[in-house]
Amino acid sequence: MPPPEPQGVGDRLFPELGNPGYDVRAYDIAFDYSGDNTKPLDARTVIDADVTAEDGLSRFNLDFTAGKVRSVRVNGRPAKRQSVKEDLVVTPAAALRKGQRMRVEIRHTSPTDKAATSGWVRTEDGLAMANQADAAHRVFPSNDHPSDKAAFTFRVTAPKALTVVGGGQLKRKAHRSGGRTEWTYRLAHPMATELAQVSIGRSSVRRSEGPHGLPLRDVVPRKDRKALEPWLEKTPGQLAWLENRLGRYPFETYGLLMADASTGFELETQTLSLFEKELFTSGAVPDWYPESIMVHEAAHQWFGDSVTPVTWDDLWLNEGHATWYEWLYAAERGGPSLASRVRKAYMESDTWRRKFGPPGRLHAAEPGNKINIFRKSVYDGSAILLFALREKIGAQAFDRLQREWVTRHRDANASSDDFVSLVNEVSGEDLSAFLDDWLYAEKTPSMPGHPRWRSGGR
Repeated sequence: MPPPEPQGVGDRLFPELGNPGYDVRAYDIAFDYSGDNTKPLDARTVIDADVTAEDGLSRFNLDFTAGKVRSVRVNGRPAKRQSVKEDLVVTPAAALRKGQRMRVEIRHTSPTDKAATSGWVRTEDGLAMANQADAAHRVFPSNDHPSDKAAFTFRVTAPKALTVVGGGQLKRKAHRSGGRTEWTYRLAHPMATELAQVSIGRSSVRRSEGPHGLPLRDVVPRKDRKALEPWLEKTPGQLAWLENRLGRYPFETYGLLMADASTGFELETQTLSLFEKELFTSGAVPDWYPESIMVHEAAHQWFGDSVTPVTWDDLWLNEGHATWYEWLYAAERGGPSLASRVRKAYMESDTWRRKFGPPGRLHAAEPGNKINIFRKSVYDGSAILLFALREKIGAQAFDRLQREWVTRHRDANASSDDFVSLVNEVSGEDLSAFLDDWLYAEKTPSMPGHPRWRSGGR
């Protein structure tokens, strides 16, 4: 047998991310938190997967780095393991055949250092997760690629003075010895690893209802609940606004996690979006701005969470649509008009394409800075692509396209090619070349209906 080496599923931007040969069905992940967010958590990850390799698996890879592995068992039997770069290579006691279900149990630690890349974010009173784009495997062993969505259960034990909230819904809360409590959360819909969320801290949980009785729960620092409550009250109206455009919200619950931490970003973790508390308390921006960012992350629940990219080259489908609805909402709440925002972005778009790559084919991330793929060309550049498409096919067809996209691909993965195919179907004409130029060309195409507009390099 050749020496073990890192593998991948062929993602252009992250060549060693994900692993071939199996399809994960479910994760059951347990964390034991001491109360000190500078110390690694003791953890156990159980992975149920189906073997898909034609010749079976005599060994397989998981994405996992940074944590210490204490033991690995496959189908109840001890297995050999070896770490190679950011992969954990597992050799089971007996080879696995195609179609066989395997259960992999890994006992490990989950470190909280290297805050920018670890997946765990240290807050003032605990921890939260931020796994995008490829940091989930710094938190738990996984097939850490968006193409392999799976069911998730989280079991977190923490001091009883702390509150634990995870994605999905609370299924059990049990008091343990030593003044500790175990919380169990389960998601009702499949999820990509990068969208997982667990919050541990001195938190207050505010419960309310959204459209058609949707359960909402927001998580905020206890000391800040009163100051943040006016912002939380906006969520039901924002979800109703999005549902009017996209159809029913795709998950079992939603809420905001306003963390007392400085991250430099907000994040659409599934059913519980992560925000920096300071976005709402600094007073440095007009109200329409944080409100539109709330809508951006809520829109991601449809675009990115429910309908998840096949590869990271398809990231524009997430960020372009979320930015589109952010801009529309801002325009209704006192922000810049949609046309002015699009035109301003259009003027800069050639510069972004040169510096970052076109929306559908970004330049690779800088070494040591994986989140560097989240650039202007994939946010604003993708939003002006959608504006161009609406100008080309008309508002009515565009609105129908949006609803059909999130309905047809709900709980699944979809690619840029899938989007182009649906555009052609809905519009009744072949717009493949039109969209290829907007997605992949070095220069920004001419804007339909606006012949006087000029991009930076034109």
